[in-house]
Amino acid sequence: MRKLLFSIALIFLLVFKAVADEGMWLPLLLGQQVYDEMVKKGLKLTKEQLYSINKASIKDAIIIFGGGCTGSIVSPEGLIFTNHHCGYDVIASASTVENNILQNGFYAKNKGEEIPGGNLSVQFLLRIEDVTKEVLDSLKGLSGTERVQRQNTVLAAINKRMSDPSQFIETRVSALFKGNQFFAFVYQRYNDVRLVGAPPESVGKFGGDTDNWEWPRHTGDYSIFRVYMSPDGKPAPYSPNNIPLKPKWFLPVSMKSLKDGDYAMIYGYPGSTNRYETSYGVKQKIDIDNPTLVKLRDMRLKYMFAEMKKDPAVKLQLSPSYSGIANYWKFYDGESKQLIKYDVYGQKKNFEEKFIAWAKGKPEYENIFPEWEKAYAAWRPYSMQRVYMNEGIFGSPLIAFASTLRQVENAMVSTRANATDVKNAVEAADKARATFLKEENKPSDQNILGTVTMMFYNDIPKDQQPIGFYSTLKNQYGPLDDEATYKKFAADVFSKTMIFDDARWKAFVASPDANKLQDDPAFNFAETFLNNYISKYLTYFQQFNATNAELGRLYLKGIMEMDPAKAKKMYPDATFTMRVTYGNVKSYSPRDAVYYDYATTSKGVLEKYIPGDYEFDLPAKQIELFKKKDFGPYTDAYKKDLVIDFITTDDITGGNSGSPVINAKGELIGLAFDGNYEALSHKIAFDKNLNRTICVDIRYVLWCIDKLGGATNIIKELKLVK
Repeated sequence: MRKLLFSIALIFLLVFKAVADEGMWLPLLLGQQVYDEMVKKGLKLTKEQLYSINKASIKDAIIIFGGGCTGSIVSPEGLIFTNHHCGYDVIASASTVENNILQNGFYAKNKGEEIPGGNLSVQFLLRIEDVTKEVLDSLKGLSGTERVQRQNTVLAAINKRMSDPSQFIETRVSALFKGNQFFAFVYQRYNDVRLVGAPPESVGKFGGDTDNWEWPRHTGDYSIFRVYMSPDGKPAPYSPNNIPLKPKWFLPVSMKSLKDGDYAMIYGYPGSTNRYETSYGVKQKIDIDNPTLVKLRDMRLKYMFAEMKKDPAVKLQLSPSYSGIANYWKFYDGESKQLIKYDVYGQKKNFEEKFIAWAKGKPEYENIFPEWEKAYAAWRPYSMQRVYMNEGIFGSPLIAFASTLRQVENAMVSTRANATDVKNAVEAADKARATFLKEENKPSDQNILGTVTMMFYNDIPKDQQPIGFYSTLKNQYGPLDDEATYKKFAADVFSKTMIFDDARWKAFVASPDANKLQDDPAFNFAETFLNNYISKYLTYFQQFNATNAELGRLYLKGIMEMDPAKAKKMYPDATFTMRVTYGNVKSYSPRDAVYYDYATTSKGVLEKYIPGDYEFDLPAKQIELFKKKDFGPYTDAYKKDLVIDFITTDDITGGNSGSPVINAKGELIGLAFDGNYEALSHKIAFDKNLNRTICVDIRYVLWCIDKLGGATNIIKELKLVK
């Protein structure tokens, strides 16, 4: 294993080198040139402290938190710091109208008060292995859909072979460089994770959607959890007998003041980037994918927010899903604008023309772009339909749940099904219904269903619409250009579906009947649109997907051959695998005559504070302490104030939420939680001048825990470095 990792590291040393602060690097495989760049930026640690094969290192303190965030271990008793929005679902689920910890905040004063996290789990990376040869050998001579299918089968086999469920060990092979390399990442999952603390929502989401993806920010985006293990030191399901995890490594917490230019690196699990996207893909995003998604999410948010404002209980109920929808609604809107502003399409096109000229006479590469043009031309006419299905039709929670009942229908009508299959499918549906009803808000959902049905009619070509659906709708409810028609239809669906009728549902569960299910208006609607998509358009998408993947692999391979100098500046796209990125705390100037400082302070919080406002309210105690300048030991020596948030030049993306921001000595200085609006094209194009990562200062986190929350027990558990 040691020789294997050394050889891979040598490849990275020779081939991949970061420019500016761009690059999401595999920390286990840092080449000497990348490490030297980190040292030039200010790093004081050895490569072995960043990652070691035989000894504990920083990577052992970094975890996958839940299903899409990052966290870090910050104490010898398994304490976790992550973002507030990463812990949001657990915090909201633990809240009631009578004991609203989401609104009021929460801190366990002892371990007995910690709240079980339900299905929440965390994963530690154990090791990686290069399986490139095994995968590529199995794919020789294959292309297109056949290659994709074979690759999926091979990866599944490797994952199974290298996993051990009895030890909670899971393996996931990740395709890097668009399928030119494959690495197996082996994790150990811990399922007993408990909520320890969280600020009031007004602190954790201060600024709300208005400030989201914007700098300057003044948000306390943090939450605190703890991971537990069995008494014999192994992962285990929740039990009151479990004990706090004894980690291999935990991060000390810095109390030091920050200044412009200080070294900052971020460990975490960036979800996905597509830095090697083509001009065709950029155009598809700008013209169809992003505008359609933003339009549909805007509609859903409008109806949800209208109900949330009316009732605190509804606000608590809808907040988790609303927050998730809103986050990337603004992102994709901003991404399109930045792609257009900086003419990323033109930049891609210029490079592709050079590649096409180089590829002439080279059989493996000369037909890539003609084939790509055909692939996009074949898929583009149907691409809006797919966005409408994902973000519109199934943007209605009722229809999304109704679509899952297809499994029950399949069990009942299958010639190979038996009574046990039907029983299991119905029991699973019954359990899922209970969860759905707990989260369902009928008024907003009914409006969503009516409006998306009308939007689909107006926006999707008539020849792509479900045959007979809209003519029947017209006959039963009225003109198709009248909003009232769709309102009547949605009201009928909601009043007549058995999904909301306990008596009818109970009778169905007791005696499943395929005819009754098929006659249900919610199920019928879901099936009508789903069958229309699957029977006519899914094949187009699958063909496009396979072709796009194959051409992307060849294109990236060709780029490396075409220009060795270019290859030296390349790195793998994010794939929700552990990466480290490095840079500096740094101010910036986004446009003429505008200058943004590197940090925000309590002064800015008071300037934004609006009593009783949905986004800019704060606890009275916090305002009082701020006005008194009662910052205690958390005062910044340079700002003479309490620093709230700061920015760095690190390269991150979604999945990095909650990632630890670490100084030159390996000490925690903040938690990454956002990016700036001027660089929202970062998934496709990194801007070395404007890209900034927004981080909550760890001293503000400590101040909130200590001064605002009175949880000195948590402060005492940390290793504070002054």
